[in-house]
Amino acid sequence: MEKQLKNPDIRYIDDLKEVLYDKDWLEKINNFEAYYMYRGVEEMDGLRYDITVMPFKMFGKEYPKTKGHYHPKEYGEVYQVLEGRAIYLLQDVDLTDVVAIETGPGEVAVIPPGYGHVTINPGKKDLKMANWVSPEFDSLYDPILKKRGAAYFYTTDGWIKNKNYKDVPRIRKEKPDKKMPEDLKFLKEN
Repeated sequence: MEKQLKNPDIRYIDDLKEVLYDKDWLEKINNFEAYYMYRGVEEMDGLRYDITVMPFKMFGKEYPKTKGHYHPKEYGEVYQVLEGRAIYLLQDVDLTDVVAIETGPGEVAVIPPGYGHVTINPGKKDLKMANWVSPEFDSLYDPILKKRGAAYFYTTDGWIKNKNYKDVPRIRKEKPDKKMPEDLKFLKEN
């Protein structure tokens, strides 16, 4: 039996305005619900299981995405696509590494400790994804907000560098994992 998801945290487009690429579009639209985060659907072995649902609705020229955050160096995160498609755009704190992991249903993206990431829905269908993370983990939003987004925006014109970053490496593409890692101990502080 599938669990009923209740009381999501809702991220509105106004919550994302600082990190969106298409500012002209932003000026013309009314606030709307961008995606839904169901926190603590389950807990196991000291980890929290969350589900995020991102309807497909373009943000002007930009594909729908999450706000983005960094992880403290003690905590990682694992995502698995349940329905739809996702691109996980990862970047390390020093911006020496930027990675894109394109995933489909059942595939997994591992976010290493100390990396920032944004999830993008490029699939023209709703995206439903799950993640495992330590409940002790607090997302660090300020580094992404200060630069007004991640290192790149994914748009109808392809990848566009964020001009608020001085030096940006090329995006390195990585294949997703085909299954969830057996040992998730790396997700929480030792």
